[in-house]
Formats: sequence, C-alpha cells, structure tokens
Amino acid sequence: MTQFNLIDIDNPYFTSGWKLYEEAFPVYERRTLKAQSHLLKNPVYKFDVFIEKNVFIGFIMWWDFKDFQYIDHFAVTKSKRNNGYGAKILKESIKRNSKPTLLEVELPDSSINTKRIKFYERLGFKLNQHQYKVPSSIDDRKIDLLVMTYPRLISQEILQEFVSNNHSVIFKSF
Repeated sequence: MTQFNLIDIDNPYFTSGWKLYEEAFPVYERRTLKAQSHLLKNPVYKFDVFIEKNVFIGFIMWWDFKDFQYIDHFAVTKSKRNNGYGAKILKESIKRNSKPTLLEVELPDSSINTKRIKFYERLGFKLNQHQYKVPSSIDDRKIDLLVMTYPRLISQEILQEFVSNNHSVIFKSF
C-alpha cells in the first residue's frame, strides 16, 4: 500500500478521497470543498490517501501539532473494510510520529459507535471519559464526543490545553 500526501485538490486521488469523505461523515462534521482546498495550504495539516495496485483504499486527514498528532478524519472505502486496511493505516500513522495521537469518536450510544471504539481500542487507543464538545460545521450547536488517545489516557487539564491551543485552528476552517 502506498501513501500520498495531497497538497491541492487537483491531484487525481483527491476526487476519490473527497467522495469517501462526503459518504463517511455527516454534514455537520465536514468542511466545504472551498475550506478543504484552503486548508491543504496549511503545512501543519495533512490529507494522506492510500492506494494499492492503483486502487483507492482510504484516507487520513490529520494535524501535526506541537504536542499531539490529531486525527481529524479517517475512512476506508466500503469495499475494503474488514480486510485490515484501517488497522494498517492507523498503525503506520502512529509509527511515523513520536507524538501522542488524539482522535474523536461519537458517544457509544449505537452498535456502530461501540464497534468503532472497540476497533481503536484493539490498536491501543485509550477511551478518555472527559466531557468534550466540538462545533458543528453547519450551525451553532455543539456536538458531544469522546476523545481517544494513544498510547495512554490524558488528564482533563491536558485535554483542555489541547482544546485551547488547537481548536481555533482546527475548527476555523468550518
């Protein structure tokens, strides 16, 4: 599997990545195409796609912040799920960066959300129980989520520091 970092929307793999992004995430968690195009110019932000034998497998959108690697969005195409690709992508992501990794998950109030949490736990992520909210991309509401971290749990204070230092950057593009 080959990894490519997209730096603009003109890359031929961007269309596949964007289509999967729109399919995999609800509208209130997505950026607009214009916002995404602008964001690709930020050197701290990465949009990596994964290809195997010229077939698009999935993507990971992430931020390389000072103290954390923050996974913003991650998805594997439906036809490639349950074949180990997601685990392989995340393991490589963790390995390439010595910083702790942070990602968000929906509350475990459905079987798919619980399954997703268990997937991350199998890879060594820890489910933090701190209250955590993010802004919707389409209105003024706040969305309740949980934070998972690798390789260990973080304190409420460290999470609050992450929010204070980075949320204005992450969610500015919404």
